[in-house]
Amino acid sequence: MDDIKANFNSVEERVLSACKRAGRDRSEVTLIAVSKTKPIEMLQEAYEAGARDYGENKVQELTAKMPVLPNDISWHMIGHLQRNKVKYIAEGISLIHSVDSYRLAEEINIQAKKAKRRIPILIEVNVAGEDTKFGVALDETLQLCKEISELDGVEIKGLMTIAPYTPDPESNRPYFRQLKQLSIDIANEKIDNVSMDILSMGMTGDFEVAIEEGSTMVRVGTGIFGERNYGTTA
Repeated sequence: MDDIKANFNSVEERVLSACKRAGRDRSEVTLIAVSKTKPIEMLQEAYEAGARDYGENKVQELTAKMPVLPNDISWHMIGHLQRNKVKYIAEGISLIHSVDSYRLAEEINIQAKKAKRRIPILIEVNVAGEDTKFGVALDETLQLCKEISELDGVEIKGLMTIAPYTPDPESNRPYFRQLKQLSIDIANEKIDNVSMDILSMGMTGDFEVAIEEGSTMVRVGTGIFGERNYGTTA
């Protein structure tokens, strides 16, 4: 089994080094341990190493893991979210990263009111325009923010993107730069109920470049837990 504590500490050191290179404070970046397909025991190991933010792709996994792990964990929904599944996570989710349509935001709004809370969300942007990825187009993001801002059960906290998979992290720098610039442009619009405090970008292969370009949340799975195991149900 992978040495999760050593992996976590190594990723932490890399986050810190990237922050230093960018002249940023370590406290500006949240490290999200992407725990999809990983069993409870591995999440517990990561918790003991210091992980307090976990990212899941599937509602079923989220709802199975949330009740059995410590309650000081912040849970992030980072995968594509179907509208009919929102109700299962509305009470306990800390942040939904993957909102890319008004209809999804509308459903989150409905379920947030039932849960008597406001749910923080990020708008997922398909910066590279990849056909295989979810997310709103760069030039449609501002309009979507304006529409969703009218919903009083959700709070737009920033933007998220999944950059192309590449062996060369430097090739994703322009995409991270574009998302950062978009967040500045949207912030300058000063829309009620829209802040651009969070930039969720960067994964195991490119999180250091993402931090250098302004990311405030990096989503690291393989770097902490090792290769994914698609055969497990937990």
